[in-house]
Amino acid sequence: MSAQRPDPDALLSRLRVSEALQSRARLKIFFGAAAGVGKTYAMLVEGRERAAAGVNVMVGVIETHGRAETAAMQRGFEVLPPATREHRGVALAEFDLDAALLRRPALILLDELAHTNAPGSRHIKRWQDVEELLAAGIDVYSTLNVQHVESLNDLVARITGVRVRETVPDSILDRADEIEIVDLPPDDLLQRLREGKVYPREHVERALEGFFRKGNLIALRELALRRTADRVDAQMESYRASEGLAGAWTLGGRILLGIGSVEHGPALIRAGRRMADSLKAEWIVAHVESPGRIHSEAERAHLADVLAFAEELGAETVVLTGARPADELLALARERHIARVLVGKPTRPRLIASVFGSIVDTLIRDGGAVDVHILQGEGEKPAPRTASPEAHAPSVHWRGYGNALLVVGLCTFADALLQKHLDQPNLIMIYLLGVMTIAVRESRGPAVLTSLLSVAAFDYFFVPPFFTFAVSDTQYVLTFGVMLTSALLLSGLALELRQQTVSARARERRSTALHRLSSELAGLRNRRDVLQAALQTLRQSSGGGFAVYLPDADGRLAVAERTGTPAADLEHERGVAQWVMLNQRAAGRGMSTLPAASATCLPLLGARGPVGVLAHWADGVPAATSVEELRLLETFANQLALALERAGLAEEAEAARLQIESDRVRSTLLASVSHDLRTPLAGITGAATSLLDPAHPLPEGVRAELLRSIADEAQRLHRLVADLLDMTRVESGALQLRRDWHPLDELVGAALARLRDRLKARPLRVDLPQGLTLVHVDDVLFEQALFNLLDNALKHTPEGTPIDVIALSQAQGVTIEIADRGPGLPPGEELRVFEKFHRVERPLDAANGATARVPGSGLGLAIVRGIVEAHGGSITASPRADGGERFVMHLPFAGPAPVIEQDEPEDHSEVPS
Repeated sequence: MSAQRPDPDALLSRLRVSEALQSRARLKIFFGAAAGVGKTYAMLVEGRERAAAGVNVMVGVIETHGRAETAAMQRGFEVLPPATREHRGVALAEFDLDAALLRRPALILLDELAHTNAPGSRHIKRWQDVEELLAAGIDVYSTLNVQHVESLNDLVARITGVRVRETVPDSILDRADEIEIVDLPPDDLLQRLREGKVYPREHVERALEGFFRKGNLIALRELALRRTADRVDAQMESYRASEGLAGAWTLGGRILLGIGSVEHGPALIRAGRRMADSLKAEWIVAHVESPGRIHSEAERAHLADVLAFAEELGAETVVLTGARPADELLALARERHIARVLVGKPTRPRLIASVFGSIVDTLIRDGGAVDVHILQGEGEKPAPRTASPEAHAPSVHWRGYGNALLVVGLCTFADALLQKHLDQPNLIMIYLLGVMTIAVRESRGPAVLTSLLSVAAFDYFFVPPFFTFAVSDTQYVLTFGVMLTSALLLSGLALELRQQTVSARARERRSTALHRLSSELAGLRNRRDVLQAALQTLRQSSGGGFAVYLPDADGRLAVAERTGTPAADLEHERGVAQWVMLNQRAAGRGMSTLPAASATCLPLLGARGPVGVLAHWADGVPAATSVEELRLLETFANQLALALERAGLAEEAEAARLQIESDRVRSTLLASVSHDLRTPLAGITGAATSLLDPAHPLPEGVRAELLRSIADEAQRLHRLVADLLDMTRVESGALQLRRDWHPLDELVGAALARLRDRLKARPLRVDLPQGLTLVHVDDVLFEQALFNLLDNALKHTPEGTPIDVIALSQAQGVTIEIADRGPGLPPGEELRVFEKFHRVERPLDAANGATARVPGSGLGLAIVRGIVEAHGGSITASPRADGGERFVMHLPFAGPAPVIEQDEPEDHSEVPS
């Protein structure tokens, strides 16, 4: 029997996970059922053991609550001095997070994990301080009671009748490397309470009658033991999976929790978290918006708090839009392959639900294979994360109700004028027109009021008996019912249409903004251009001020680009941006971290890590209180991060290309120059050695020949070094032109004079028309360009073949052509011939494909192109019709040339001797 071969990828993945767990900071939570069971004491005992083992242990915060044994156990530890926070004239002592990060002990003891920090602290909750300590590599020991676990909060409230406001997300317990249950039987805990070891004696009786009833303690103890057992079960599952053992459990799919009203949201979310834990399933929290429904500031803030609360408990949150919430939930469930949908109990009265239906009925009827679970949720609004209670206070727009009264009055006045000319059904139409007017312009409340007042006004003024609400004919009751129903339906339809229009405009605005941002950033590769385009689009789309902080070489953030933001605000928020960069989490205004800041800061996260921080200052309104606004900003930040990372990669690629090019040039230079330098040096060395050898005296003719060889090779070496220096000047941009007006024939003559010896055996034709205009050039450099072209023609053409020098004055400049009758350039070499170190290979033996290169550095024509382009001109190479190659330089006119008297043109058809 052969054993199954382990999967190498799985082994590698498990190894990486194991290494990551071993390298990260460790969190240990001492977990208990209630205060007084000994959690703090147990934490101090273990801390003392770690200190005895040589670990640097520091006390961050210890709450002794007057217990002598706890205070005695704390002695001997190094205690971090607390930070003082002023709140409403009272000085509060809080954990000093910055001092702890500066001291960096190996282990810090931090009591009461669920504690709420004083206003002005970096984080709202102490567990957020713990997260930052762990991210900095510092181990943490802390304490927690079961009633502070977020997913158990509503269960504890039902058991004890007390709603605990300070809670810790379950994700913190999931993050803990170890949870130690500190257990004490209820009778022993009650005895400690009566002895004054838990609370002061004056509070004992009230505690015994309330939270510390024996039945409560038994139930809380069971909850704590069950939660710890779940943790042990999860650890066993993780161990089985990491070791690849058979029988390891798998995820139980996904569950979808739909939440409607804010009041029931937190309780439903806790219940969903508990079910997800029991099923070991991923879970999604979805909220369905009515199309175009206009939320108040308070409603948007509450919805944001509820969804943030779900994310803290580990859920993925989704906001959907649709007129029928049940259909939207089922569509999402089918799209994400979700087998269970959870919703709260129906809140509509039974009669209304039986007539108009309910979400639960629709889910059960249309759900098909989807299981529907009904949860009970207690009415509870989540505590706001950042804003003051005043910011969440609902407001009533009385202007709409005033407009409703005005429209009803106008309709009544119009009906009074037209009563003698119109029947009653037509009078009703005027009221319905008023209802639609209000429904289109105002909210639902004024529209409903208009409907009711229209029926009342019609009855009072236009139905006999007049000026009373009494009805003489019972048929009018049906008329009033139909009129009210029609008015309500029309107002509802008009409101829905208006809301859909508003929603469509908002979606179009968001989509347009995202499309515009993507289009703007798609073709940009320069970082500054990316920042300018992005901030301009963001300001147009969201308003307010924006700034982007990017790290410098030392990792410190600096403002790279800003728009609509004062410089003072930028400097003030630099610390917030630095924290966001280090922790890769959003912070600032509207967030749970550093909420006192004036800007909302979001990390710019690329594929390789954070690349910077995007900061947003709102125009006098709460920043990003809407879920849509915050997610839009996050989307903008993601787009900007990708664009910045793409720009950085482009810069790195360009730097790499330049480095490769530099290495290639260096290698080519060494390969070319080493041979070209070695050849003349070898000739010089050989000739000089022969001349200096006293043992073998040489005849005078031989000595003269050797001296001539030394001079020739020295001249060749000089030309090579000059070429290298000229090419260096061209490439470095140090080529400075000293331009003046010069006759072209003098420049040509100077270049020919330098080559007179090599041109003796060549037929030379120089065609310089009489009256040729002056050229505005640097005479030394341009003469060098002509020299290099002539030298190139001499080296690459056989002895005895002619060379032509032709100049022509045209409308836009002067053209100089140097042509030969040699073998010409191979096809495709017309452009490459001007590259540095490029030399054309000539075939030696067609049978075996052997080739040879003409001696030279491969820099001459590259220097010519550099000189000509520095003058604003161009140079091209092309084959001649009857064989050979022609190099054509074109120099544009630099202005009107001065007029001078010209002598008879020199005849350069013969080389000067």
